[in-house]
This record gives sequence, C-alpha cells and structure tokens, in this order.
Amino acid sequence: MQLYFDFTKGARRADILNQVKAKLDDASWAAVSMEAAKAGVPKGHHHGIVEVRSTIEGLRTGQGVKEDLLAVYEILAQAEAQVHGCTVDETHFHEVGNGEAIFNTLLICLAISCLHPDYILASPVQTGSGQIECAHGLMDIPAPATAAILATGIPTCAEKLEGELCTPTSAAIIKHFVQEFREF
Repeated sequence: MQLYFDFTKGARRADILNQVKAKLDDASWAAVSMEAAKAGVPKGHHHGIVEVRSTIEGLRTGQGVKEDLLAVYEILAQAEAQVHGCTVDETHFHEVGNGEAIFNTLLICLAISCLHPDYILASPVQTGSGQIECAHGLMDIPAPATAAILATGIPTCAEKLEGELCTPTSAAIIKHFVQEFREF
C-alpha cells in the first residue's frame, strides 16, 4: 500500500496527524490513541537529545516505533546542531522538546506503523511565510532548523501561504518517512 501526504496547504504536526488519522478506521485510530496514552510520555520539557533519547527508550511501545521516533528527533538534533554550531549532544530543544511535541510525534509514528505502508509519497511542502515569535525571538519562516532540514532535499511549494506551515518537528517527520516527492 502507498501512503500519500498532501502538504501543499500545510505541513505542521497537526496536518500530518490529521492526514494519517483520516486513513485509519475508527477502531485502528482508537488502538493507536490508546497505545500512545499508555506509552508514558512525560509531560515535562526535554531539553536536549540526550534526555529525549532516554525518554524514548523508556516508552512502553514497540521497538520499531521507538526507532522511528528516535530517528525523527536525531534529525531535529542534527539540524539544531548545524544552526547553532555545536555538537548533536549539545543541542538544546525549546518548543520541540516539550511533552506535547513528543506525544504528537509518537502518535504519528504509531499511526504510520499501523498503516504499514510499502511506500510513502508526498507533495512538495508548504513552508509558509512571514515571521514567527519563538524562544530565540522573532524569526523568518521557515525557522533556521526547519530550513536546514528542508535543504536536505525536501522540495517546497513555490507559492508561500501566510504563517508557519512547516515546523522543525514536522520537517523531521517528513524527512524520516517520505521516500518520494511528486507534484500531483
């Protein structure tokens, strides 16, 4: 089975989650939600990749899902290290390290695992435009970590809509899972 994502209007975590949720029947979505709730994602803030790795290893979920979740956060850490000129283990997460971000990313990983696609395709990614207020102050969209991930070969939409429509976490999810980008 092929899984297709349309990121032309937005590629935030919520957009990705809504698209995978729509592909699951009610019983499967309920099972994914229950597994995520039981996994034990701490609600607090995880300040760096070392702490995130430890948290992911401690989750009560399957090893394959842990590997996907860890891969997403490693992509994030590499982008943050590149942007801040430090090592991966020295990265400091702000918004992407909160419990909600980890939980929502876990939900996406679980849903994709449940769908068990043979191949994942996506449209070019809508990054949005303008500026966003974040922990580092006012920044242009896409934020530096997002731009660093996108620069690894993820095509973006030529027409930019207003607002932050692709975040560092969603760019990392896309980088990890999508095997091919196509205009549809």
